[in-house]
Amino acid sequence: MATETAVDVVMPQMGVSVSEGTITRWLKQEGEQIEADEPLLEISTDKVDTEVPSPASGTVTQILVQEGETVAVGTKLGQIGGAAGAPAPATEPEPEAPAEEAAPEPVAATEEAPAPAAPAAPAPVASGNGKAFVSPVVARIASEHGVDPGHVPGTGQGGRVTKKDILAFVESGGAQAASSAPAPAAAPAEAAAAPPKPAPVAAGETLAGESLEPITAMRRGIAEHMRRSLDTAAHVTSAIEVDFSRIVAARGKLKKEYESAYGVNPTYLSFIAKATVEVLRDYPYVNAEMRGDSIVTRNFVNLGIAVELAEGKGLIVPVIRNAEGLNLLGLARGIVEIANKARNKQLVPDDVQGGTFTITNPGGYGTFHGTPVISQPQSAILGTYALVKRAWVVEDELGQDVIAIRPMMNITLTYDHRLVDGAYAGRFLRDLRERLEGWEGDGG
Repeated sequence: MATETAVDVVMPQMGVSVSEGTITRWLKQEGEQIEADEPLLEISTDKVDTEVPSPASGTVTQILVQEGETVAVGTKLGQIGGAAGAPAPATEPEPEAPAEEAAPEPVAATEEAPAPAAPAAPAPVASGNGKAFVSPVVARIASEHGVDPGHVPGTGQGGRVTKKDILAFVESGGAQAASSAPAPAAAPAEAAAAPPKPAPVAAGETLAGESLEPITAMRRGIAEHMRRSLDTAAHVTSAIEVDFSRIVAARGKLKKEYESAYGVNPTYLSFIAKATVEVLRDYPYVNAEMRGDSIVTRNFVNLGIAVELAEGKGLIVPVIRNAEGLNLLGLARGIVEIANKARNKQLVPDDVQGGTFTITNPGGYGTFHGTPVISQPQSAILGTYALVKRAWVVEDELGQDVIAIRPMMNITLTYDHRLVDGAYAGRFLRDLRERLEGWEGDGG
């Protein structure tokens, strides 16, 4: 049933360290019906992208924060009203008063000319095309590109100009056409001069064939985190080649059983995760961190798995906690669960915090080598790459070297050389290879 009283929609607290969020998309518009717990909007923080459910059933009566705007936790984003109808926003009738007062002012002496400059900002609100509201983000984009929102066709409710409308207008060349109109007056005097040099492109401007896309909170967080990691840790990468013959055979035996009995696909990544967690017990510095002037080691492994979001919209590293206590099936299930939560925007900040070691798997796209960036404050990250069949030298039954076709994978370890030395990293990779190449049983 619809709620009888208005219910506020506020920016939720998505974790202790999260103080703000960005509206990425409203899934419902003003005037539309919605049920309690039905997804209402999508938000982005520097930690996660997630959907916000409706706090009540009823009609979306107000949307106060537009797409692309960033606000603090607790800010009122909109309102859900009952079936009785939407209350008129208090902000709509207010612009009429300045419009009425502004009319007689041009009749006054010219010395009062500066006075109309103040009402000039609400000009888009009182424009002749009936645009009832221009959000701050639309006003900012219009100001940056010298566009009068009154000249932009609006597709929002009541003809309102939305962020998408103003960006489409700018990208179509509307801003250039508007700004170039007065230029011909000065052109003849400058025509005889030397050809003008191309002006540098300022931030927020575009050239022909380019499009402008605002950076998301997640992408900004990724950029800051990666840059901070490179500024903090002494990155070194070592690599090793691994014969996956035994893993391929073991997976072939377990795949049908796992899928039919548990609905889980035992990927090669789950085998690598299991072997890695076991080897980390013998190499605590690889699972450690530098904290001030101290080295923190652990008797547990919170394993981060890097997951790419749809359409390259971001990379997130959800964590499987206490991975040292899971068998192969448990790790395979955990990898599937966190990947699905990440791609379906169901993660919360606690799901991506507290990792002690990370595995990234770009090999699914065919890459054979890489140098991943360490996720701070961890001391290392493992990279897994494409599994390919290659000619490989092996010993036959007589101890003679022969060439055979083997499924091979390159595995890298990027480590912080402040804490992990090259020989230590090399032994870690050697032991990981021995565990993978000597795989026995189901790894439970």
